[in-house]
Amino acid sequence: MKRRNVSKGRFGLKAGQKGVSMIEVLVTMVVIALGLLGHGRLLATTLNHNNSAYMRSLATMLAYDIAESMRANRAAAIGGSYNVAVGSSPSGGTVAGDDLVSWKNRLSELLPAGDGSVTVDIQGNTTIVIQWDQKEDRDGDGNNDLISLTTQTDL
Repeated sequence: MKRRNVSKGRFGLKAGQKGVSMIEVLVTMVVIALGLLGHGRLLATTLNHNNSAYMRSLATMLAYDIAESMRANRAAAIGGSYNVAVGSSPSGGTVAGDDLVSWKNRLSELLPAGDGSVTVDIQGNTTIVIQWDQKEDRDGDGNNDLISLTTQTDL
Protein backbone atom coordinates (compact mmCIF):
# COMPACT_ATOMS: atom_id res chain seq x y z
CA MET A 1 0.00 0.00 0.00
CA LYS A 2 1.45 3.29 -1.11
CA ARG A 3 0.99 6.44 0.79
CA ARG A 4 0.63 9.67 -0.98
CA ASN A 5 2.56 12.50 0.36
CA VAL A 6 0.39 15.53 -0.07
CA SER A 7 2.12 18.76 0.76
CA LYS A 8 0.10 21.14 2.80
CA GLY A 9 0.32 24.88 2.64
CA ARG A 10 0.48 27.46 5.36
CA PHE A 11 -3.14 27.06 6.52
CA GLY A 12 -3.40 23.33 6.18
CA LEU A 13 -4.88 23.41 2.65
CA LYS A 14 -3.77 21.18 -0.15
CA ALA A 15 -1.33 22.75 -2.57
CA GLY A 16 -3.88 23.70 -5.30
CA GLN A 17 -6.51 25.14 -2.96
CA LYS A 18 -5.10 28.52 -2.06
CA GLY A 19 -7.65 31.32 -2.61
CA VAL A 20 -10.68 29.04 -2.95
CA SER A 21 -12.28 30.35 0.22
CA MET A 22 -11.77 33.95 -1.03
CA ILE A 23 -13.71 33.12 -4.22
CA GLU A 24 -16.47 31.55 -2.16
CA VAL A 25 -16.69 34.68 -0.01
CA LEU A 26 -16.84 36.93 -3.11
CA VAL A 27 -19.59 34.82 -4.71
CA THR A 28 -21.54 34.90 -1.44
CA MET A 29 -21.18 38.68 -1.26
CA VAL A 30 -22.46 39.06 -4.84
CA VAL A 31 -25.46 36.85 -4.12
CA ILE A 32 -26.29 38.78 -0.94
CA ALA A 33 -25.86 42.13 -2.71
CA LEU A 34 -28.24 41.07 -5.48
CA GLY A 35 -30.76 39.93 -2.89
CA LEU A 36 -30.54 43.24 -1.04
CA LEU A 37 -30.94 45.19 -4.29
CA GLY A 38 -34.04 43.16 -5.12
CA HIS A 39 -35.42 43.75 -1.66
CA GLY A 40 -34.81 47.49 -1.98
CA ARG A 41 -36.62 47.59 -5.33
CA LEU A 42 -39.52 45.68 -3.79
CA LEU A 43 -39.76 48.22 -0.96
CA ALA A 44 -39.67 51.15 -3.39
CA THR A 45 -42.43 49.61 -5.52
CA THR A 46 -44.52 48.90 -2.42
CA LEU A 47 -44.22 52.51 -1.26
CA ASN A 48 -45.22 53.75 -4.70
CA HIS A 49 -48.29 51.52 -4.82
CA ASN A 50 -49.28 52.49 -1.26
CA ASN A 51 -49.05 56.18 -2.17
CA SER A 52 -51.16 55.59 -5.29
CA ALA A 53 -53.80 53.73 -3.26
CA TYR A 54 -53.82 56.53 -0.69
CA MET A 55 -54.42 59.15 -3.39
CA ARG A 56 -57.27 57.09 -4.88
CA SER A 57 -58.84 56.72 -1.43
CA LEU A 58 -58.66 60.48 -0.89
CA ALA A 59 -60.20 61.12 -4.31
CA THR A 60 -63.03 58.67 -3.60
CA MET A 61 -63.70 60.30 -0.22
CA LEU A 62 -63.78 63.76 -1.84
CA ALA A 63 -66.16 62.55 -4.58
CA TYR A 64 -68.55 61.16 -1.97
CA ASP A 65 -68.22 64.37 0.02
CA ILE A 66 -69.47 66.60 -2.82
CA ALA A 67 -72.16 64.03 -3.71
CA GLU A 68 -73.51 64.18 -0.15
CA SER A 69 -73.45 67.99 -0.24
CA MET A 70 -75.51 67.87 -3.44
CA ARG A 71 -77.97 65.40 -1.90
CA ALA A 72 -78.44 67.80 1.00
CA ASN A 73 -79.18 70.61 -1.48
CA ARG A 74 -80.89 68.55 -4.21
CA ALA A 75 -83.02 71.32 -5.72
CA ALA A 76 -79.97 73.53 -6.33
CA ALA A 77 -77.98 70.58 -7.69
CA ILE A 78 -80.66 69.64 -10.24
CA GLY A 79 -80.97 73.33 -11.10
CA GLY A 80 -77.30 73.34 -12.18
CA SER A 81 -75.83 75.27 -9.26
CA TYR A 82 -73.24 72.55 -8.62
CA ASN A 83 -72.04 72.25 -12.22
CA VAL A 84 -68.37 73.19 -12.35
CA ALA A 85 -65.56 72.41 -14.81
CA VAL A 86 -61.96 71.38 -14.25
CA GLY A 87 -59.80 74.47 -13.97
CA SER A 88 -62.63 76.81 -13.05
CA SER A 89 -62.97 78.66 -9.76
CA PRO A 90 -66.51 78.68 -8.37
CA SER A 91 -67.76 81.73 -6.54
CA GLY A 92 -69.23 81.51 -3.07
CA GLY A 93 -72.18 83.32 -1.60
CA THR A 94 -74.73 80.53 -1.94
CA VAL A 95 -74.84 77.14 -0.26
CA ALA A 96 -73.90 75.45 -3.55
CA GLY A 97 -71.16 77.98 -4.28
CA ASP A 98 -69.70 77.64 -0.79
CA ASP A 99 -69.78 73.84 -1.07
CA LEU A 100 -67.93 73.98 -4.38
CA VAL A 101 -65.33 76.48 -3.14
CA SER A 102 -64.67 74.30 -0.09
CA TRP A 103 -64.52 71.14 -2.23
CA LYS A 104 -62.13 72.65 -4.80
CA ASN A 105 -59.89 73.93 -1.99
CA ARG A 106 -59.73 70.47 -0.39
CA LEU A 107 -58.94 68.92 -3.79
CA SER A 108 -55.97 71.23 -4.27
CA GLU A 109 -54.79 70.80 -0.66
CA LEU A 110 -55.05 67.01 -0.40
CA LEU A 111 -54.14 65.88 -3.91
CA PRO A 112 -51.07 67.03 -5.86
CA ALA A 113 -52.37 69.38 -8.58
CA GLY A 114 -55.86 68.19 -7.60
CA ASP A 115 -58.89 69.51 -9.46
CA GLY A 116 -62.37 68.33 -10.28
CA SER A 117 -65.59 68.81 -12.17
CA VAL A 118 -69.24 68.15 -11.42
CA THR A 119 -72.03 67.70 -13.96
CA VAL A 120 -75.67 67.22 -12.92
CA ASP A 121 -78.51 66.76 -15.42
CA ILE A 122 -82.18 67.55 -14.77
CA GLN A 123 -82.92 63.93 -13.73
CA GLY A 124 -80.29 64.12 -10.99
CA ASN A 125 -77.71 61.94 -12.77
CA THR A 126 -74.37 63.19 -11.51
CA THR A 127 -70.87 62.74 -12.87
CA ILE A 128 -67.97 63.74 -10.62
CA VAL A 129 -64.47 63.74 -12.09
CA ILE A 130 -61.41 64.23 -9.90
CA GLN A 131 -57.91 64.41 -11.35
CA TRP A 132 -54.47 64.76 -9.82
CA ASP A 133 -50.80 64.47 -10.76
CA GLN A 134 -49.45 61.01 -9.97
CA LYS A 135 -45.85 62.34 -9.91
CA GLU A 136 -44.60 59.60 -12.20
CA ASP A 137 -44.31 59.00 -15.92
CA ARG A 138 -46.07 55.72 -16.68
CA ASP A 139 -46.34 56.10 -20.45
CA GLY A 140 -42.72 57.17 -21.02
CA ASP A 141 -43.45 60.51 -22.68
CA GLY A 142 -41.34 62.49 -20.19
CA ASN A 143 -44.32 64.14 -18.47
CA ASN A 144 -46.01 63.26 -15.20
CA ASP A 145 -49.32 61.53 -15.77
CA LEU A 146 -52.65 62.89 -14.60
CA ILE A 147 -54.81 60.29 -12.90
CA SER A 148 -58.57 60.67 -13.14
CA LEU A 149 -61.31 59.16 -10.99
CA THR A 150 -64.87 59.33 -12.34
CA THR A 151 -67.85 58.70 -10.10
CA GLN A 152 -71.43 58.55 -11.33
CA THR A 153 -74.39 58.64 -8.98
CA ASP A 154 -78.05 59.62 -8.72
CA LEU A 155 -79.16 62.33 -6.34
